[in-house]
Amino acid sequence: MRLDKIKMSVSLLVFTVSLSSCYYKKVDPWDKMTEVYEQIVPPTFPDKNYVITDYYDGKDSLYTKAINQAITECSVQGGGKVIIPKGIYPTAPIRLKSNVNLHLADSAVLKFTTDYNLFDTVRTRLEGIDCYNISPLIYAYEEVNIAITGNGIMDGQADRSNWFCDERIRGVVQKDGKHTNEKTLLYEMKEDSVPFDKRVFSGKSSIRPQFINLYKCKNILLEGFTINRAPFWLIHPLLSENVTIRKVKMQSHGYNNDGCDPESCNNVLIEDCDFDTGDDCIAIKSGRDEDGRFWNIPSENIIVRNCRMKDGHAGVAIGSEVTGGCRNVWVENCRMDSPELDRIIRIKSNAIRGGEVENLFVRNIFVGECKESILGIEMKYWRVEKGPYLPYFHNIYLENIISKKSQYVLHLDGFEDKTQIQDIFIKDCVFDGVGESTINRIIGADNIRFENVRVNGKMYK
Repeated sequence: MRLDKIKMSVSLLVFTVSLSSCYYKKVDPWDKMTEVYEQIVPPTFPDKNYVITDYYDGKDSLYTKAINQAITECSVQGGGKVIIPKGIYPTAPIRLKSNVNLHLADSAVLKFTTDYNLFDTVRTRLEGIDCYNISPLIYAYEEVNIAITGNGIMDGQADRSNWFCDERIRGVVQKDGKHTNEKTLLYEMKEDSVPFDKRVFSGKSSIRPQFINLYKCKNILLEGFTINRAPFWLIHPLLSENVTIRKVKMQSHGYNNDGCDPESCNNVLIEDCDFDTGDDCIAIKSGRDEDGRFWNIPSENIIVRNCRMKDGHAGVAIGSEVTGGCRNVWVENCRMDSPELDRIIRIKSNAIRGGEVENLFVRNIFVGECKESILGIEMKYWRVEKGPYLPYFHNIYLENIISKKSQYVLHLDGFEDKTQIQDIFIKDCVFDGVGESTINRIIGADNIRFENVRVNGKMYK
């Protein structure tokens, strides 16, 4: 009798699993996006205002103390809105705290100093590598219910006289002829397995900081403001969840000026934003090499919609620091158009970084022009040909894309002796002005399907 019950339980389990499998095969991935969207809820705040000028002593040349004091008091008293009123306010880095909405009024401008001596040292991650560095211009660590809102401007004042000077960008020439700067030293520390707490960069020996870095935070709203002249990446949510980024204008053409880089984040909405950047407009990440494998936390459930992309290395990129993986990304209803926009969708890694990228869904995209390809994949990023951690990219869907000009439709640079790119589906698309007669450049990819696709006026299969 007991054996019969066990057999019956096993049979029931098999049936249930089979039924579930059949069900999930029928699920529309865009329905899944709706489910994720409903889980992303912006924070709300008490109706209490703290105006920074009420905390300013009139003596300091910077408003840093007044702003941070207002934020601290607001947080301690249960939360509310810290208001930056109309005017120009020079400041050093700002530390955001729980239950605080930092609100920039119309015509308010925060001008951030470039004097690295005024920057505290904080825990962060740069290009996927854990370290201590000078503070991002706005920083939060392990906070909940935080926001930056309003139509004001935040100016990082980065230019060639400070953050982008030759010494920081190209480095100092060593005796062996190599150029070394603080970022290359961080790379060497990673390669030498120097412990995280020993990777410390401060003062003159610091690395260019992110503009906004929200580290291990939950319930985030960024809305309405404009970012100019960033020293490094513009917006960097890290190991955070429930993130809404809406109606933000990211306009910055400096070195490594990615617009928005969610890293190892869950449930992220980026909508109705404008990008005009010196690097990838959006780059989804999840750590790099051994640091990424230590955390092993993917970026997942990310929605990008109703955005406008101009200059950049890609409209939406995944990688190259994607060791922890990335899954479930939706991109829809965007306009991408510039002769200085290299790619529309880009996925990149190499056999040292590794990472699995799966379930990328893209639809309803208008492309005026881009420089290279609609979909670009790089598996030998930074010219790394070999390594023990092969990346794997699969389940990629492109639908209803209209493009007026590009060099290629697909530019897939995989491994010649193995297939690590699989299952790419292109449906109901029109690609005009494709410059290369081959249409695609494909290495190391399998199961690529075209359905109702026109290229340069002709049906393409």
